[in-house]
Amino acid sequence: METISQPVPVTGETTADPASLATLLGRWARVLGDEVALTCLDHRDSADGRAVTLTWRELDERVGTVAARLSGIALPGERAAVLAGQSADYVVAFLGAIRAGLVAVPLFAPGLPGHAARLAAALADCAPRAVLTTTGDIDAVHAFLADSAARPAVVAVDALAPAGPREWPPPDPDATAYLQYTSGSTRSPAGVVLTHRNVLANARQACTAYGAESRTTSTVSWLPLFHDMGLILGVGAPMVGGMASVLMDPLAFLERPSRWLRALSASPGAISAAPNFAYAYCASRVSEAEKSYLELSRVVSLINGSEPVLPATIAKFQDAFAECGLRPEVHRSSYGLAEATVFVSVSDAGKPPRQVTFDRDRLAAGSAVPAGSGSTLVSCGRPAGQRVRIADPVTGEPLAPGAVGEIRVSGPNVGRGYWGRPEASSATFGLPPLDPGTGEGWLATGDLGVVFDGELFVTGRLKDLVVVDGRNHYPQDVEQTVEEHAGVRPHSAAVFAIGTDDGEAAVVALERAKNSAADVAEVTAALRAAVSAGHGLRLHDVVVLAPGEVPRTSSGKISRARCRESYSDGSLAGRRLG
Repeated sequence: METISQPVPVTGETTADPASLATLLGRWARVLGDEVALTCLDHRDSADGRAVTLTWRELDERVGTVAARLSGIALPGERAAVLAGQSADYVVAFLGAIRAGLVAVPLFAPGLPGHAARLAAALADCAPRAVLTTTGDIDAVHAFLADSAARPAVVAVDALAPAGPREWPPPDPDATAYLQYTSGSTRSPAGVVLTHRNVLANARQACTAYGAESRTTSTVSWLPLFHDMGLILGVGAPMVGGMASVLMDPLAFLERPSRWLRALSASPGAISAAPNFAYAYCASRVSEAEKSYLELSRVVSLINGSEPVLPATIAKFQDAFAECGLRPEVHRSSYGLAEATVFVSVSDAGKPPRQVTFDRDRLAAGSAVPAGSGSTLVSCGRPAGQRVRIADPVTGEPLAPGAVGEIRVSGPNVGRGYWGRPEASSATFGLPPLDPGTGEGWLATGDLGVVFDGELFVTGRLKDLVVVDGRNHYPQDVEQTVEEHAGVRPHSAAVFAIGTDDGEAAVVALERAKNSAADVAEVTAALRAAVSAGHGLRLHDVVVLAPGEVPRTSSGKISRARCRESYSDGSLAGRRLG
């Protein structure tokens, strides 16, 4: 049995024992005053982006104004949902709800394609007393809420008259700070209950793990603020570390990925994060002319997380931007999940993430054995101020080093359960045996991994594992093989299992590459042969779709669960090419 931990002391100018992010904002406003706290790059009317800035004092005053308005609407502990676009107003709304003692619910404005049902479900689940938005989004919000039974009060935070100074009592550290709704990549969204103590612990862990220093470091992010990583990177860590935060809209990144890299170039000491697909997207979409404007030698950390980190992606990104001064050691692969606030582990600083090739068949059978060829995994390093163990998914018993099992996490950053779901909470959070030193239980993550030479390697998700004829197959391995074909659009394949009369069978859904000369039948035959030869797996079906048709989560990741649902209900068949 092996449990890995790495106690992480807090570095930088973090304030000891604050009660909340909003409390810290008030303290930084007194210390840093007119220094810039928040910059939002608005690319709607300008290709290069118009910078909207707030100083620490301005941000504090606007947050106080929102809190004062909310105090006349809702009681402490009631929910305030944020339905707004990525902006300074979003940050103001979120922190204003926390300062007023409400439970913030970071969501998104109506109109996000394909996610109306998710927004409606989250609002019905949390039953907010107030909805915070902006004047630009308020009509869409009213229209969306027209059929809501709760009819919460709607407040446009950018239309409030300034409120006078007011003392706000610090909240109980163990009171709920906000509900972090899961992305829905593997199940329907659920609100993770995160206390002020959870949030501040994880923000501190992140600041230290990624080398944050308040006077020399800033965070740069296009990640949605309603996602766990985007919220902690863009708001949580800056509030704890007293760092400047630079935000941009996710759509601005997708339209022109060089915008993110230019923001990194303009922010010395930058720390940023993105899912694996974004690094490959940058490498393939940023032109040589755009690279001439980039200066990446001062980047501190580039975090690659939220999905399996692919060795080829790291190499492709580094090769593409080495000429811009990018150093290999700034790449930091990471593992995390909303139930642990977000960050759990990270690869070591000062060197590229470790890569190990394991025998594919033995890995699928539950044992990590290095080999000359097989599945190459990227290390997610060591826990950041918490503990990780690998356990049997059924019994919970710890497994020996080198055995593949469920990743379980224990630490002060682990949430308190799912909002209104006691049975799901008891099955996931606080599982025994309790840590005798802290009294904390173990979070069952639903992710599979292995501890090898003291480092965590993530192998996949329990629910995504494809089991055919008694053999385990990790979908990301098969997806890599599929995407090697020139007729398949990069980062578009989803492999999932379905039930048949003969047992479980494998299906792949993918997007055809733009301008591909290969016809559907040719692509399908080639993929069946490649997967059979490389994995010993017979594909039950190959669904070829047009670009953009494979179901994704709101963060842009391929959703195998939604693919499986769409295949089962027949909706994928209606979009099939050929």
